[in-house]
Amino acid sequence: MTPTRKTLMKPTLEGGVFPRGSVKGEVAWTEEGGYVGTTGDGKQFGIYDSDSPSPMEMVLHGHAACSLIDIIDGLKHRKENVGFIRIEVEADRAAQSPKVFTSVRMRYIVSGDVPETLVRRLIGSSHEKFCSVGIMITRSGASLDWSLEMKP
Repeated sequence: MTPTRKTLMKPTLEGGVFPRGSVKGEVAWTEEGGYVGTTGDGKQFGIYDSDSPSPMEMVLHGHAACSLIDIIDGLKHRKENVGFIRIEVEADRAAQSPKVFTSVRMRYIVSGDVPETLVRRLIGSSHEKFCSVGIMITRSGASLDWSLEMKP
């Protein structure tokens, strides 16, 4: 049996899959289905139930995914030298409503034969220029700290 391979999308760079000016979708509530999001092109996902993340968890994971996409894209031909890249992410929220993120910590763990200086530069560029999700979070006042652990 041949394994199924998913098509990877690059929503942040090189024209990506999202239109530059707008992103569309909807969220609906049904008694039997709970909260269900549907993207503009029909992808459905659960929100805030026993098997799905909360909206704030989705934002936090969106930040990590956005940054990871930027890094993988920036590695270009060196991607084949990467064993894995993982981002551990954690955030603190305000004590009072609206309980926005007040600080975000990201720990990048990279395994493989890629230059640490390049990875650091890509992480910095992601947070300063490319990762729209992260930039929205920090522009709302949250601090961002990140660290990098390189593994062979």
